[in-house]
Amino acid sequence: MAHAESLLLVTGAAGKVGQAFIARLLADPAFTHFRVRALCHKRTLPPKPRLEVVKGAMQERADVNRAMEDVTHVLHLATSKETPDEVMDVAVKGMFWLLEAARTSASLKQFVLVGGDAAIGHFFYPRSAPVTEEVAHSAYPGCYALSKVLEEVMLEQYQIQYGLNGCCLRAPWIMEKDDFKYQLSFGDDVFGGPRWCELVGDADALRYRETGAVPVMLDAEGRPVKRNFVHVDDLVSALLLALDNPRAHQQLMHVCMDEPVDYGELGDYLARTRGLPLVPIRTPYHSTWLDNRKARLLLEWRPRYDLARMVEAAWSFERSPDDPRVVWYPG
Repeated sequence: MAHAESLLLVTGAAGKVGQAFIARLLADPAFTHFRVRALCHKRTLPPKPRLEVVKGAMQERADVNRAMEDVTHVLHLATSKETPDEVMDVAVKGMFWLLEAARTSASLKQFVLVGGDAAIGHFFYPRSAPVTEEVAHSAYPGCYALSKVLEEVMLEQYQIQYGLNGCCLRAPWIMEKDDFKYQLSFGDDVFGGPRWCELVGDADALRYRETGAVPVMLDAEGRPVKRNFVHVDDLVSALLLALDNPRAHQQLMHVCMDEPVDYGELGDYLARTRGLPLVPIRTPYHSTWLDNRKARLLLEWRPRYDLARMVEAAWSFERSPDDPRVVWYPG
């Protein structure tokens, strides 16, 4: 049975998730009826068959309306990190313009949002049980976490107010290439937080860099912290499974590893397989376990990356000269 042609708008298309998703969708025989329109602002994408790039800013209604013309599906990835001067324009105003265009569209079939565990506090708050999708929003301090709460709430309300066929896949920290290795760096090249060099001081950080030492994050009681991650390949798999899936209708689902990374187990694995020395570091952070059973049930999705595979993929990655390590956002 032939599929009707679909036009998918991807915002934030030049980011790690956007690029990986577009490449996978365009190469998948199941989605040959999809064309992709990428809304790009500061960065762009190289030409590909069935890919159209439009330039514009999320906060400009005319740009969003132009990008939304004849669109059947939206994948909203555009975000702004800890940048107070622009976060509300991008995350709230931009989301509002997208939702308004979706609400009045004669062609739109589905709106998919990638949310973040910043909306439920990441590892900032103690949890006595696994975190399910029913846990209340609880942003940690900062404008980025607040923006992730507001995005999810806006989508939920448009689903209630107007019956929008929306879906939110809430992801924790997204890893690709050698990201997982660099989140353990004692240098200024650390990816995301904590910034280990600031926790131990300059002299110790220099010594740890020279020995290749690995930080083992502990909570205030000295127990290894459990922290949630997802590999970009697993997230993209879940997104493809959610497209046009009736079981994704108006659902919020956690998309993450089956088990969070235990920093104690991570340190032991790296010491055993690579002989790296370990540096236990007490922090104010708390272990959190995101429950992914809903996505496993409704999407029949299974993450392929566990701790060992995440480590091996990051440590074996060899960066080509034309692919410098550029971190557009810290996490």
